[in-house]
Amino acid sequence: MNDDVRNIVLGVVAAGISAALGWVARNYLWKRKLRRKQAFFGLPDHSECLLVVNRAAGHEVAVHRFDVFALLELSSLIKDCGAHAQIIQHDLAQQGFGERTEFCLGGPYSNRRMGAHLASLLPGVKMNVDSEPSPDRGAFQIGSERYRLENGVCEYVILARLTPGPDSRPVFLFCGQSAITNQAATRYLARNSEKLARKHGSNSFCLLLKVVNSHAYGPDVVELVADVTRAAQEPAPVIRTSHRAGS
Repeated sequence: MNDDVRNIVLGVVAAGISAALGWVARNYLWKRKLRRKQAFFGLPDHSECLLVVNRAAGHEVAVHRFDVFALLELSSLIKDCGAHAQIIQHDLAQQGFGERTEFCLGGPYSNRRMGAHLASLLPGVKMNVDSEPSPDRGAFQIGSERYRLENGVCEYVILARLTPGPDSRPVFLFCGQSAITNQAATRYLARNSEKLARKHGSNSFCLLLKVVNSHAYGPDVVELVADVTRAAQEPAPVIRTSHRAGS
């Protein structure tokens, strides 16, 4: 074997080793990223989770189209984790929480289970569900602060990850002032799950998000107003302060 042939063989072997090491490294990093994502969502391989949906106003079995879009966002996350989902209407989900990861969608005015979750897990969050028109209709009360709805211009939504116990699977809440804000919260979670996992780990959190000008931008322009975890987990005080939408 002359020098040229030997150099070619050594080059091919070196390239093969480099490619193999690169594949192993990429596969390791991909698996580590996947495990972190599965841990954050409480969705190991082949696990099952629950998607709890509300009903569109005035319809017995229909789901609002923006809530359908939100379910699609969540379904993609669940599929990426290698898990399976069961979709169930809010008034049929008569079971506890913590055994399976749960994604609960919609405000307490249309989702009975969301109302129960807020009362038991986030007692500091109140939502005005009066049917009569008023400036405070649909407003959030979080601690001493009030956040009013300005439909299509400035709307708020709660995004929460809650773990009832140390060995419990998380409950994710998407509680918005309108259906499009529910989709905005699921999209925000999908886009920022890695960042949220690094910041909060397996701990509970409750974020207040603001959806800006949904009439023009749909669910895409979302701002983080505040981390309201502490205020949301404590009973709301009597003293209240009003916030105009957009302020």
